[in-house]
Amino acid sequence: MKKINTGINDINAGIKKDTLIISSESHLKTLASAVLGGGFSKARYILNHHVEKNFSHASPKLYLKKVALGLGIGGDVVGMMTAAKLNNLAVAHSIEKGLRVAAVVTGGVSNAAAAGEENSIRDIGSGTINTILLIDGRLAASAMVGAVVTASEAKTAALRELGVKNSNGQMATGTTTDAIVVACTGKSFSLRYAGTGTPLGGLIGKAAKKATLEAVKRQEGWG
Repeated sequence: MKKINTGINDINAGIKKDTLIISSESHLKTLASAVLGGGFSKARYILNHHVEKNFSHASPKLYLKKVALGLGIGGDVVGMMTAAKLNNLAVAHSIEKGLRVAAVVTGGVSNAAAAGEENSIRDIGSGTINTILLIDGRLAASAMVGAVVTASEAKTAALRELGVKNSNGQMATGTTTDAIVVACTGKSFSLRYAGTGTPLGGLIGKAAKKATLEAVKRQEGWG
């Protein structure tokens, strides 16, 4: 397994059999838009599985369950899929006064979209930005929702910096198939908010933007 440093104690990560596997010694509190384990949940594993460009399955959720079982992982799993190459993923860490945040991102922009605008669906290819936020803290539900908002804003800021546009020439805010997982350890700091004006939000914004920039550049071959 190719190991990846999360920078957070007791959370390990690596790539095995076309799957990014993030595992925790104890259960993580999660909020996700993922195919498997979406919504609020608790999980010991977070998966981001690579599929081919034209992947199609009657039940993506069942497919991911089989992937997890094939890796020897049973329940307590959150899972996403991507056509981006896992070797192009990026990890960014933000640390301040003991508060730790890690963002793990895979992403391409072949199907870039602008929220609130008409978006022509193109060949999706690797056009999915999957964001996994790992936070060493005890987050209230309000903070987890706030983390999703802040990470989404950071992703949009990264795409703006890269000059990514949708098929109609409008500045992209993401892609049509983006997904996110926010996971917290339940340890250390107790946090109720994660907006851009909070210490936690500041760390999330920095990590998510940096990881998105690097992942998209690698996937698209932009140097």
